[in-house]
Amino acid sequence: MTLADWLPRDNELRDHHLFGDEHFGSEPPCVTYEKKPLINPNSGEKEEGLYNAWITLNNPDQMGSYTTQMLKGIIAGMHKASMERDVVSIILTSVGDRAFCTGGNTKEYAEYYTKRPMEYAQYIDLFSGSIDAILKARKPTICRVNGMRVAGGQEIGQACDFSVAADTAAFGQAGTRHGSTPTGGSTNFLTWNMTIEQAMWQSISNQLWSAAKMERVGAITKAVPIKKNDKGEWVRDPRVITDRYADENGDIAYGEFKSGDAFKQGKEQLKGLQTDWSKLDSFIDYMIWTISNTTFLCLMNTIEDVRARKKYFWDNLKSTQVYWLAANMNTEAYIGFNAFNTGKMTGSRDIDFMSYRRLLAQGKLFDEIAEEVVPKPKE
Repeated sequence: MTLADWLPRDNELRDHHLFGDEHFGSEPPCVTYEKKPLINPNSGEKEEGLYNAWITLNNPDQMGSYTTQMLKGIIAGMHKASMERDVVSIILTSVGDRAFCTGGNTKEYAEYYTKRPMEYAQYIDLFSGSIDAILKARKPTICRVNGMRVAGGQEIGQACDFSVAADTAAFGQAGTRHGSTPTGGSTNFLTWNMTIEQAMWQSISNQLWSAAKMERVGAITKAVPIKKNDKGEWVRDPRVITDRYADENGDIAYGEFKSGDAFKQGKEQLKGLQTDWSKLDSFIDYMIWTISNTTFLCLMNTIEDVRARKKYFWDNLKSTQVYWLAANMNTEAYIGFNAFNTGKMTGSRDIDFMSYRRLLAQGKLFDEIAEEVVPKPKE
């Protein structure tokens, strides 16, 4: 008789879930959760009893922006996928081909959270929780970047272990232009992806970088074409320079967005192309298959060891950002988000930056500044 024959053993599986499905929805804005079969890319066949968890942001009309309820969905989805025994990996993506996520919902920000610092502190606690949930996921995480990834969308995407992007995606920040800061992860994570100066410029310039450029600087795993022409041929994003030496000075320009008329022409050409996700999803299948052909505990220990570098700076700074961002809802965020939210009424999504700077230099009270720099409705 062996030890296993006589030692008492309880074989009833335990339920380790904290949430049910109450934080998932079916109508936008919401987050959906779905298990899809693991695919063997060599044979195209499904692996019986093994799945990938797809956590999908469903808010295409507002460029994938997340609401308060959607943040709860991200947290719940990451935990649910972590606890599902048959889940191999987690895919974080969004609906449509325009945007993965452009950050927090500015309508909700402007109309509810501005001038309510305590409420916003609680909201940022949820946002921080969504970053934490991704960073502590017990399965590998892949951000499937189906379109623009900006601001808080950039941050939740960077929290993932890998990013595979449609080559039509654009990446960047928007915080300092609209009264906020990219301190919900980007200032912590970008410095691991690129040089300190590139990270600084990405954080403050509010300029969009192409998926090709992000791959070139090492900030994403892969940029993959998703567009085809009428002949069924794959077409790279026509708004992006594809020649390594493309400008008159011979500077390296590969991956930069074109400028002026060339960008406008590329944008019009893009409208006439058809979207096909097969190439991108095949690459993700390949990555997941590679990940799956490893021993689970050794895989996750390795992933956690790499994640620790991202977590270090995030964990050191995240708590103070809750209160700073909340306090800022009474000042720069108040004018920035309200200007953005009323853009259709006023014709401008931005405050008058030069007036703002002059009034600051004159020592004006903030109420006077706000009255002066926020655009007014058109008559």
